[in-house]
Amino acid sequence: MARVFVYGTLKKGQPNYKHMINTAKGLAKFQGRGHTVEKYPLVIAGKYNIPYMLNIPGTGHHVAGEIYSVDEQMLQFLDEFEGCPDMYQRTLMRIQVVEWEGKGGAGEARAAADGVLECFVYSTATFPPEWLGLPYYDNYDSSGKHGLSYVLRESR
Repeated sequence: MARVFVYGTLKKGQPNYKHMINTAKGLAKFQGRGHTVEKYPLVIAGKYNIPYMLNIPGTGHHVAGEIYSVDEQMLQFLDEFEGCPDMYQRTLMRIQVVEWEGKGGAGEARAAADGVLECFVYSTATFPPEWLGLPYYDNYDSSGKHGLSYVLRESR
C-alpha cells in the first residue's frame, strides 16, 4: 500500500471523488486530513478549470487535502488519471497530519503521532509561466467562491 495526498477534484465531495471509491479501479482507504508542510502554489488553470499544485516549494500556501492509503492497482489508475508523468508528476512530499482516522501498523501510527507523513502527491513542474500570476489557493473546492467551475472529462 502507498500513501497518497489528494488536494483537488479527488477529495470527498468533489467531482472526481467517485474514482476513489470505485473498487473496480483499486482500493483507496481514507486515512485523514492534512496540509503540505511546505508552501506551494495551488492554481485553477486552463479552459477546464483544473486545480494544479505547482511544484515550487516555498511559494504559495500550505495546501489542504486528504490522505489515502491505496493499493498498486489504484496507484496505477491515479497515474493514468493524472496524466503522469506529462501533465502531473508523482512526487513524495511531507504532509502535516491535521486529523487522523487511519488504522494501520505501528509505523503508520507512529508517523501520524509525530504529525508528519511522506505521501505521494500529483503536482506539476511543467506549466505555462503565466500560471504563476494566477491566484493561489490553500484549499480547493470545485464550487468555491472563485467561480471557476471544473469541467468533467466526460463533458470536454
